[in-house]
Amino acid sequence: MICFDRVGKRYPPGGAALSELSFEVSEGQLVVVSGHSGAGKSTLLKLIAAIEKPSSGTILVGGQNIGSLSRSALPYLRRRIGIVFQDQKLLFDRNVFENVMLPLSIAGFPQRDAAQRVRAALDKVGLARREKALPIMLSGGEQQRLAIARAVVSRPSLLLADEPTAHLDRETATDVARIFSEFNHVGVTVLVATYAYELFPATQHLRLDHGRLLQ
Repeated sequence: MICFDRVGKRYPPGGAALSELSFEVSEGQLVVVSGHSGAGKSTLLKLIAAIEKPSSGTILVGGQNIGSLSRSALPYLRRRIGIVFQDQKLLFDRNVFENVMLPLSIAGFPQRDAAQRVRAALDKVGLARREKALPIMLSGGEQQRLAIARAVVSRPSLLLADEPTAHLDRETATDVARIFSEFNHVGVTVLVATYAYELFPATQHLRLDHGRLLQ
């Protein structure tokens, strides 16, 4: 599913965010990425999603070389990837249903099929009864579950999450972690960058330290 071969990422004026990363992730795994603040966790996820391109080395996702993809090919790659951003990127002028509908509308899904997918995703994360609510009316945990629903509504084979339990109380964080585990149990490959790695029943643990992978 994912292969990093001596991957590095540098930002001007020369700071190294990641150095010489080599690892593989098999289809169907739940992988935790941990490390201190600034260790490179978010950068690693952005490279997998082709939001950033590597400065050196090779990244394969589903057999595709991320570094050589054309701009026109990126949307097709990202349709297979669900992303839960650290800042959620919810649209506060649209209700819950409309937030989850957005990626399907952009992809050109027929309205009826899209609506069924949206309601299935909301039911999966426990928000079926809140579809008309605006995000501002939701609790922090509900906003995170909304972000997860939007990430999985396209039924991706790969789900990436950047600190999905940050700023949540322990009970809510445990509930959010359970949702990721449930998606993994039905075959979705999941990578989670988190400090709270003990909440996730990971099959692989990648530990970063100042941009390098600890053995």
